Amino acid sequence: MTRIDAKFAQLRAEGKKAFVSYIMAGDPDITTSLEVMKGLPGAGVDVIELGLPFTDPMADGPTIQLAGQRALDGGMTLNKTLQMVRDFRADDDTTPIVLMGYYNPIYSHGVDQFLTDAKEAGIDGLIIVDLPPEEDDELCIPAQKAGLNFIRLATPTTDDKRLPKVLTNTSGFVYYVSITGITGAAAAQATDVGPEVARMKAHTDLPIIVGFGVRTPDTAREIASVADGCVVGSAIVAEIAAGKSPADVLSFVKGLADGAHSA
Repeated sequence: MTRIDAKFAQLRAEGKKAFVSYIMAGDPDITTSLEVMKGLPGAGVDVIELGLPFTDPMADGPTIQLAGQRALDGGMTLNKTLQMVRDFRADDDTTPIVLMGYYNPIYSHGVDQFLTDAKEAGIDGLIIVDLPPEEDDELCIPAQKAGLNFIRLATPTTDDKRLPKVLTNTSGFVYYVSITGITGAAAAQATDVGPEVARMKAHTDLPIIVGFGVRTPDTAREIASVADGCVVGSAIVAEIAAGKSPADVLSFVKGLADGAHSA
């Protein structure tokens, strides 16, 4: 059982919904980014998604693209991202961490070496947005064998014919993208999301966590009420981009977490 599996088992036992937060590793710099990351569990975050900076983030909107660019400009690398996780794990051995990004940096690092390094650093799961199920032999299956969850994205265009393929070899949770398009592009609507979550639950026992378009405590509560939890990324990254202090960013995160947990 991974930390992700254990966390969702705990939340189920408590009758609570999950709040997942995303930050970009190294944005705006490593020191600030690590300070925010270390504060996330205390702000109510159940699972941390840590963005791996990449030069061509095709699924991300401008907010997260710019965060990745700031991180890269500051010298952030895959190895430094893993060191950031090790530094976090020095004080926290329970909060699940999901590394979210693209395949190219992992491929360049070498898949086997990456999986060894990621596991040793304290990564629990991967979301690699540009690897479809047809490429499972590349990373997904080796990751599962290494003890890492491989979390897949499902979208409004994932029909009933495609869905079983998407769910094959998926573990940890399913990340449902509430809107068509890039991150930060539109607001999620519970009336649209609810029926889609129900449709996916007919195909899997995994938790369904909804992301894209969740920016406020009210939306977090509404989306979490029709799913197993919600993800907020762009809204948090925008606070960091605005130059807010880690304390102010974490206060903002706490409001979102409280919203999701009140569902």
